[in-house]
Amino acid sequence: MTGQLPKKHFTAYAAYPILIVMLCAAFLFYKYVLQVSPSIMTHQLMREFQVNGVGLGNLAATFFYAYFITQLFVGILLDKYSVRLLSSLAILISGLGACLFADTHSLLLAGLYRAMMGFGAAFATVCYLKTTAVWFKPKQFAFISGLLATAAMLGAVFGEAPLSFVVQSYGWRACLTGCGIAGILLAVLFFVVVRDQSFFGPSAASQQTKHGISLRAVAEVLKSKQNWLLTFYSGLSFTPVAVFGGLWGNPFLQESYTISQTQAASLVSLSFLGLAFGGPILGLISDRLGKRMQIMLLGNLLALAALCLVIYCSALSYWMVGILLFVFGFGVSAFMLAFAVGKESNPIALAATVIALINSGDGILGSFSEPLVGKVLDWQWSGKIVNGVHYFSLKDYQTALSLLPVYLLIAIVLLFFVRDSKRHFNAMAELEA
Repeated sequence: MTGQLPKKHFTAYAAYPILIVMLCAAFLFYKYVLQVSPSIMTHQLMREFQVNGVGLGNLAATFFYAYFITQLFVGILLDKYSVRLLSSLAILISGLGACLFADTHSLLLAGLYRAMMGFGAAFATVCYLKTTAVWFKPKQFAFISGLLATAAMLGAVFGEAPLSFVVQSYGWRACLTGCGIAGILLAVLFFVVVRDQSFFGPSAASQQTKHGISLRAVAEVLKSKQNWLLTFYSGLSFTPVAVFGGLWGNPFLQESYTISQTQAASLVSLSFLGLAFGGPILGLISDRLGKRMQIMLLGNLLALAALCLVIYCSALSYWMVGILLFVFGFGVSAFMLAFAVGKESNPIALAATVIALINSGDGILGSFSEPLVGKVLDWQWSGKIVNGVHYFSLKDYQTALSLLPVYLLIAIVLLFFVRDSKRHFNAMAELEA
């Protein structure tokens, strides 16, 4: 009808990009709830599926096996096809995996359903960063991408003490069923609300991606020594948090300090809170100072010192352990800067591909680290069984968890071979000029 103004599309509202990034953050939140959930039901799972330490580690690690394999393709898929469709399907698969895991009595099927969770979760980080690149201005990317750690670690926090309370009150099966239903609902909401293209015009990433991504360009990403150094640095830095917070930290703290499962989960959650605060704070500081490598180095040194004190100084007070675990997480959060360095060192059209490669480091290390800690525990097991579960002493845990400080040490060494990218800082200087 002539003279009538066209109806304003819902994506045109200024708050819409914020809504999109909140839904992507909810996906990250959900991913980490599923990832760390075995840590608050270790005894229940060992009893239910009749497994020892390495068996439980392998069951939990099927999440990482699927995560790592999927991560090899996620970046290319999200650079080339619909983020909305692929991410919605990924959330749905994770939710179904949780529901099915809660209903099975078979160890084989439990591993398969845990792998389903990992398959879907593999899209979370890349989805968040790819969507941020499409819907926000380049100068906003560093801060908003730093909030990724906040969303992810809040999910990990929720997966500790609050979820532990649910497990204690209603059982692990009811807990995981609820998590699965929540994932299915989130998948529907994500598909209904999220759009692939910014109403305000194509971003640099989406504009370049429109012309296609060549196999040659992807090969250049894979041949880059810088990208592989960042990948292994990221994995070595983050895996100690994933292993300690995702599975073995809870039983270690219970044995070391004679505290309840819920109290141990509360302490472990402080490491995730430290990472949640550290991500955006260290991201802002690195932008201000223009020195990413130095901040990554200091963060790893801080995390190494704090973790060693927690593992080997069993005479610490409850509150001191909490403070040290917060510092541990805060220091580890410097690994998030690896994504910024990778993005600045490669073509913008391949942002998701590069991010997925760097993010695969977590899956590579996590896939065998949790079972490896369990294997070391089994090697030292004295044969003692308590309430139908293998009993491990404090010394057993300290020996097995020594793997984690070693990871942080190697990550520190790798940083001396990574070159800092100046492209971001030069571009910001040109904008200010």
